[in-house]
Amino acid sequence: MKRRELLKHLSENGCEELREGKKHTLWHNPALNKYPTIPRHTELSNFLCKKICRDLGVTPIG
Repeated sequence: MKRRELLKHLSENGCEELREGKKHTLWHNPALNKYPTIPRHTELSNFLCKKICRDLGVTPIG
């Protein structure tokens, strides 16, 4: 899955980008107060995308 698709899905579900790091981006879900990191690769595995969504409390894509 493309990284930009995942970021668009997260922002549509109420999550926001907190800060950019050198290799990862920190996202925040204000409703659940969770802070997972997302690697800055152009392609992410489907397993990783589902894990990130689960960590943020968002319904997984697809």
